[in-house]
Amino acid sequence: MTEDPRPGEARADRLMRMGEPPRNRGEALRKLVWILPWLIFLSSPVRDLVSGAHTTAATAAGWAGLTAFTGTYLALVYRNMGRPFSGRVVGCLVAALGVLAVVLCLTLGSQWIGLFVYVSVACGATNPLRMAYWTIPLTTTVMLLVAQHTGAQGEWTLFLLVTLVGFAMTGVRQLVRTTVDLRKARATVAQLAANEERLRLARDLHDLLGHSLSLITLKSELAGRMLPDHPGKAAQQVADIEQVSRQALVDVREAVTGYRRPRLHAELAGAQVALTAADVIADVPAEPDLHGVTEESESALAWALREAITNVVRHSGATRCAVGLVRRQTLDGPFLELCVEDNGSGGTTGVAKGPGNGLTGLAERLEKVSGQLEAGRVRRGFRLVARVPLASRADVGSPA
Repeated sequence: MTEDPRPGEARADRLMRMGEPPRNRGEALRKLVWILPWLIFLSSPVRDLVSGAHTTAATAAGWAGLTAFTGTYLALVYRNMGRPFSGRVVGCLVAALGVLAVVLCLTLGSQWIGLFVYVSVACGATNPLRMAYWTIPLTTTVMLLVAQHTGAQGEWTLFLLVTLVGFAMTGVRQLVRTTVDLRKARATVAQLAANEERLRLARDLHDLLGHSLSLITLKSELAGRMLPDHPGKAAQQVADIEQVSRQALVDVREAVTGYRRPRLHAELAGAQVALTAADVIADVPAEPDLHGVTEESESALAWALREAITNVVRHSGATRCAVGLVRRQTLDGPFLELCVEDNGSGGTTGVAKGPGNGLTGLAERLEKVSGQLEAGRVRRGFRLVARVPLASRADVGSPA
């Protein structure tokens, strides 16, 4: 699309870091800030400690226990977002959280019953799924027993909260794991695609230049042998070498032109990625039907799509963008129509600066393939429509 950084790309990159350890102090701080607001349930124990309802020794022990509980919880959850502890360490820390919650509730009163919320979160976020499926109900059962012993009010509300929060964290954990797996799969697919492209380039270069270079080498050797005794025949061999080299140069230029020509299916995939990175809700077709479309027409549509998506991302301020690719029968014959429509303020800012740029360049490209371009404001946004003619069945099947 463009080599300039796309809006929202850095934000999308931060979102894709889910499940990975922080790379710098800024990412570590953001992950810590994401955790801290959930410590709201500790407000009740803090109020209990500062109320003066306990002795000095009990208050000091309560602060020490609350600090140990909070530190253990933060260590568990924070490390689990990047470099998790081993299974044995996780089990010991979760058990320590449960013991601290029971001891603090039984010794300091029902105001501390909210600690079981964090025990349930730790069970769902750090334990393996099979273990989480029985440790979360166990935590809920222990919480109910402690609540009945301390006379806590609203224990059934806490029962629902502890159970639902614990199992919700198992879902979040699965989401993180899926995100990490998708990131790895995307990297693998990209690497395989790059390897396949390198192999294709190697095959094409071998097919293009292998025979020509071998022929040039053979004729050069013949010319060298003939030069002393048969200069006329040597000159003929040199002429053949020149002709072969010129043809090889033409073949290489045609191949390079083909490599540089944009493909519509690749531009559609790039459009989906660019719009998603810019936080634009995208509706992009996956597999275009290009039957009857010449390479020049496909290239013109690909350029039109690239320019339209670049304008949507850079200039429009849109939140939605729809890309359509349909076949239409007109009075001038069948056409393949590309339509890009967004709900932004307009995508033509700074795009008509001369031939080859923006809408002017697109119109010229489409005119070369007998295509048409329409662009302008609609009721709710901006629309760009590019059409290229489709080859008839006779043209598609003809030797030409």
